[in-house]
Amino acid sequence: MPYVNIQVTREGVSPDQKAKLIKGTTDLLVDVLGKSPSTTFVVIEEVEMENWGIGGLPVKEYRARRT
Repeated sequence: MPYVNIQVTREGVSPDQKAKLIKGTTDLLVDVLGKSPSTTFVVIEEVEMENWGIGGLPVKEYRARRT
Protein backbone atom coordinates (compact mmCIF):
# COMPACT_ATOMS: atom_id res chain seq x y z
CA MET A 1 0.00 0.00 0.00
CA PRO A 2 2.30 2.79 -1.23
CA TYR A 3 1.75 6.35 -0.08
CA VAL A 4 3.42 9.18 -2.00
CA ASN A 5 3.35 12.79 -0.80
CA ILE A 6 4.12 15.47 -3.38
CA GLN A 7 4.66 18.99 -2.09
CA VAL A 8 4.55 21.99 -4.42
CA THR A 9 4.30 25.71 -3.88
CA ARG A 10 0.71 26.88 -4.00
CA GLU A 11 0.86 29.01 -7.14
CA GLY A 12 0.91 27.70 -10.65
CA VAL A 13 -0.21 24.06 -10.41
CA SER A 14 -3.41 23.48 -12.34
CA PRO A 15 -5.98 20.75 -11.63
CA ASP A 16 -4.94 19.10 -14.92
CA GLN A 17 -1.29 19.04 -13.84
CA LYS A 18 -2.27 17.55 -10.48
CA ALA A 19 -4.25 14.81 -12.23
CA LYS A 20 -1.23 14.05 -14.42
CA LEU A 21 1.05 13.88 -11.34
CA ILE A 22 -1.33 11.47 -9.63
CA LYS A 23 -1.64 9.23 -12.70
CA GLY A 24 2.06 9.35 -13.53
CA THR A 25 3.11 8.55 -9.97
CA THR A 26 0.64 5.68 -9.75
CA ASP A 27 1.75 4.30 -13.13
CA LEU A 28 5.40 4.48 -12.05
CA LEU A 29 4.73 2.45 -8.89
CA VAL A 30 2.77 -0.09 -10.92
CA ASP A 31 5.52 -0.40 -13.56
CA VAL A 32 8.56 -0.41 -11.25
CA LEU A 33 7.28 -2.13 -8.10
CA GLY A 34 4.26 -4.05 -9.40
CA LYS A 35 1.93 -2.24 -6.98
CA SER A 36 -1.82 -2.24 -7.40
CA PRO A 37 -3.29 1.11 -8.47
CA SER A 38 -6.29 0.52 -6.22
CA THR A 39 -4.09 0.59 -3.12
CA THR A 40 -1.66 3.31 -4.22
CA PHE A 41 -2.22 6.68 -2.57
CA VAL A 42 -0.88 9.95 -3.95
CA VAL A 43 -1.38 13.17 -1.99
CA ILE A 44 -0.49 16.60 -3.35
CA GLU A 45 0.09 19.29 -0.75
CA GLU A 46 0.29 22.93 -1.70
CA VAL A 47 2.63 24.97 0.45
CA GLU A 48 2.57 28.77 0.67
CA MET A 49 5.68 30.27 -0.92
CA GLU A 50 6.67 32.03 2.31
CA ASN A 51 6.82 28.61 4.00
CA TRP A 52 9.27 27.13 1.49
CA GLY A 53 12.99 27.81 1.21
CA ILE A 54 15.76 26.79 -1.17
CA GLY A 55 19.46 27.35 -0.57
CA GLY A 56 18.83 29.44 2.53
CA LEU A 57 16.40 31.78 0.77
CA PRO A 58 12.61 32.04 0.62
CA VAL A 59 11.53 30.46 -2.68
CA LYS A 60 10.28 33.76 -4.13
CA GLU A 61 13.69 35.39 -3.57
CA TYR A 62 15.51 32.30 -4.85
CA ARG A 63 13.47 32.35 -8.07
CA ALA A 64 14.03 36.08 -8.54
CA ARG A 65 17.83 35.60 -8.37
CA ARG A 66 17.71 32.84 -11.02
CA THR A 67 16.18 35.05 -13.68
